[in-house]
Amino acid sequence: MVKNQIVPQGEKGEKQEKTSFSAVINKPAYQKAILNALSDHKAVKRFTASIVSAVTSTPQLQECDPMSIVSAGLLGESLNLSPSQQLGHYYFVPFKNKATFVLGYKGYIQLATRSGYYRKINVLPIKKGELISFNPLEEEIKAEIIQDETERENASTIGYYAMFEYLNGFRKAIYWSRQKMLSYADRYSANFSLEANGNKVSFADYEAGNYNRKDEWKYSGHWYKDFDGMACKTMLRQLIGKWGIMSIEMQRAYEADMGVISENGSIDYVDAPTEKTVETPPPEKPAPTEIKETYEDSDQFSTIMNS
Repeated sequence: MVKNQIVPQGEKGEKQEKTSFSAVINKPAYQKAILNALSDHKAVKRFTASIVSAVTSTPQLQECDPMSIVSAGLLGESLNLSPSQQLGHYYFVPFKNKATFVLGYKGYIQLATRSGYYRKINVLPIKKGELISFNPLEEEIKAEIIQDETERENASTIGYYAMFEYLNGFRKAIYWSRQKMLSYADRYSANFSLEANGNKVSFADYEAGNYNRKDEWKYSGHWYKDFDGMACKTMLRQLIGKWGIMSIEMQRAYEADMGVISENGSIDYVDAPTEKTVETPPPEKPAPTEIKETYEDSDQFSTIMNS
């Protein structure tokens, strides 16, 4: 369990030095603070390696405040979830030089399964030609799922279905069309634009590859990179948030989802209905081996995590 931890303060007036994120997180002050939070040297080593790997695999995170990355990572660690891209439990998503904590749909399933309340829980995209009908009154779906996995994977998605059943037999199910999900993402995600917006092409053009590859950074959010994955997460969030029983772990993850965790444990949410803004490109970067960040040891990082 992650405990409350105050990071040792540096001396006032200490000169800032340029270091990579890997160097920052491996500094003695940070390692000692994380050890106090995790209480285990092996856990510290694993935690450090996992978040360094996450930052390395997402170049935009190099521009984020390291404090926000570590804060989000310690929350994930306290929930016994992994930031591994392969596992997909949660992600660090850059937004305005901060790392947001984004819970993946596999993270929702992990936490729901652990709670012991659910007999069944499932979410999946529905492909073209599969849906026969969905009765929202009875919450019953009729579908003929494509059996060939390759054929199904290559088929276009027309909607999303999610359901759960408690051990006592109580059951809930929802279905959203893909158009409804597109509208939801456009309204609630500050990083996503359904139509051409400012210096971004429409999502349809992005999917078709009709954009300048020099502008790839504009489409780094998971709604662009993995729309179906984010849609499945949204379905579970809607389903469990409205009708599900949530364990303490699930409540913490639900409340922190899509938020920037600050040094005092408060959460600033970035995905909310808001007027879309025109983005500016990130600053020019040196070669990958020379990527640097300016960060003042751990002076600004007072409280990493509230248990």
